[in-house]
Amino acid sequence: MADIKVPTLGESISTATIAKWLKKEGEAVKADEPIVELETDKVTVEVNAPAAGAIEKIIAKEGSEVSVGAILGSIKEGAAGKAAAAPAAAPEKPTEAPKSSATKEPLPSAQKIIAEKGLDASNIQGSGKDGQILKEDVQNASANSSSSSPTPAPKSAPAKSQGGEERVKMTKLRQAIARRLKESQNTAAMLTTFNEVDMSAIMDLRKKYQDSFVEKHGGKLGFMSFFVKAVVNALKEIPAVNASIDGDEIVYHKYYNIGVAVGSKQGLVVPVLRDADHKSFADIEKEIAGLGKKARDGKISVDDLSGGTFSITNGGIYGSLMSTPIINPPQTAILGMHAIKDRAVVVNGQVVARPMMYLALSYDHRLIDGSEAVTFLVRIKEAIEDPARLLIEA
Repeated sequence: MADIKVPTLGESISTATIAKWLKKEGEAVKADEPIVELETDKVTVEVNAPAAGAIEKIIAKEGSEVSVGAILGSIKEGAAGKAAAAPAAAPEKPTEAPKSSATKEPLPSAQKIIAEKGLDASNIQGSGKDGQILKEDVQNASANSSSSSPTPAPKSAPAKSQGGEERVKMTKLRQAIARRLKESQNTAAMLTTFNEVDMSAIMDLRKKYQDSFVEKHGGKLGFMSFFVKAVVNALKEIPAVNASIDGDEIVYHKYYNIGVAVGSKQGLVVPVLRDADHKSFADIEKEIAGLGKKARDGKISVDDLSGGTFSITNGGIYGSLMSTPIINPPQTAILGMHAIKDRAVVVNGQVVARPMMYLALSYDHRLIDGSEAVTFLVRIKEAIEDPARLLIEA
């Protein structure tokens, strides 16, 4: 027998929820084949078979919470198990649309809401990994159902607004986000300083070299690589911004792991670009694109999210003009980028229109002084407005 155990899930993660068993008892499995999915407060993790054989027993049921190292089930090594059951054939009624496999595979959290709302899973389109039905899909279906055929309230019930109410349990990821951000506000002496940057120079540079960059590297030259390079240069000059607090000690990191916030179906995640000081513009663009795709596809790993020393978030892609980003602990600062807007500015005594972006640096005043924060942001502004500085690290 080979035990199926909960693997190490990454720093600060000790528990997970059984999201879905990919195999049933008695079914054959290959070594390293995914057999069960776990949901953590950061990512969805696939557990692979420790050996080839057949699933002997499933101990932990879907929806249950398990700890790192817990036994989920067992595999009888070398056994010739049965093949996975083929999906049921679609009904041959011409008036009824065939049911997709997604309607048969809602996650436990979605199944609970389906049961509570009395919905038909076959009528819900899944948007999750491999077409799985997510809670958001059920919520949307419930809202559409309510709007199309609302249930009348009892005569004795007080009058309610037409939209009604809906209570949905927060996902582990959303709970973790809420907890970490609140802890950050409660712990850090957080301040935000602002500046603005003229984006003309790098916009002209991108326009001039975009075609040749794409031809050589197979991907577009974006703004983020310029900001990552500018951040690294500024961190080298102001090391406190790349540090963290551990008890009564300051930990100065001698490496530059830059977290880049990206949106996913599960919420905002911050995958880490490791050793950014050793990467070229093309390396940075390719790695950020790859991490973003993994996040959107639900394939981001705990390792991808761990070890950041500084973070960048770009609210501008959603249209944000200005914001005060919240520090991602244990880091002590975060840079906020925003939307680029043509604004009237004075250049050499003349009022001209320039593409401008507001920058925001939120920082922990327990470690970073105001003068250091302002200087750090000015260095980023200088590098973006004069990109040649990034080549000679001036």
